[in-house]
Amino acid sequence: MTSPLKVWVESEGRLLRLRLARPKANLIDAPMVAALAAAFAEHLDNAHLAAVLLDAEGPHFSFGASIEEHLPGRCEAMLKDLHALVLRMVSSPVTILSAVRGQCLGGGLEVALSTHLMFVASDASLGQPEMKLGVFAPAASCLLPELIGPVRAFDLLVSGRSISGEEAVAIGLAKDGGSDPEAGALAYFNEHLATKSASSLRYAVHAARAEYMTRVKARIEQVEQLYLDGLMATRDAVEGLEAFIAKRPAKWEHR
Repeated sequence: MTSPLKVWVESEGRLLRLRLARPKANLIDAPMVAALAAAFAEHLDNAHLAAVLLDAEGPHFSFGASIEEHLPGRCEAMLKDLHALVLRMVSSPVTILSAVRGQCLGGGLEVALSTHLMFVASDASLGQPEMKLGVFAPAASCLLPELIGPVRAFDLLVSGRSISGEEAVAIGLAKDGGSDPEAGALAYFNEHLATKSASSLRYAVHAARAEYMTRVKARIEQVEQLYLDGLMATRDAVEGLEAFIAKRPAKWEHR
C-alpha cells in the first residue's frame, strides 16, 4: 500500500519535509495519523534538524478526518491516536511550520493548528464544521482558545463556519502565505531558522511554549473524556454522523 505521506529531508539535513499525499481530500484518517506519528518519531531526535515543514499535495490541505472512524466502536481509538499526534506536535522541540491552501477543515485544521507557525493562502478556507454533524472538535476546542482567544474560538467552534486565509491572518491564527504558502514557509525557514543553532532553537521553543504545552495536554485529556463518555452517549451525535455518511439531512431529537 502506498504511504499517504511523503517524507524527505533537505537543506543539508536541516529541514524535514512532510507532505500529505492523498489528494484531493488528504483525509486525516488512521493511516495518515500513523504515518505522521512515525515520521516525527524517526526524525525529531535528529540533533541537526532546525525545522519541519508540513504541506499537502493537490489543491486542498485536508477535508478533515474520516467520518466513519468517528462512529461508536471506532471513535475511541481514532481520537486517542489523533490526540497523541497533536500532543507530539504541540510539544515538539523542533519548530513545525505548515503551509495551507484550499480547504483545511476538521481534523485537518486540528493538525495544522498543532504546528508552531501556519502559513496560509489568502483564499484558503479554514473551519471546524463538526457541529454541523452533531459533534464537536475536541483538539480544536483546546487549541483555538489558546491561539485566538475565547470569544473568537467560541464563534468558530459553535457555529462551524469557515474563515478565509485572509481572516485567519487578521485574527492572528496564521501568517500570510500570499499566493504560495509553501514558498512563504520556506522563505521564513531560510531567513530565520536555517542559519541558527539547532540546540539553541530547541531551548527557545521550550521557553516560548512550556506553559502552553502544559495547558493543552491537560485540556485534551478532559475534552477527550467529555467527547467519548458524554457526547457519544447521545442519540443526536450518532444520528448526525450517520446522516452525513448516508447523505441525508439529520433528524435531531435534541437528546
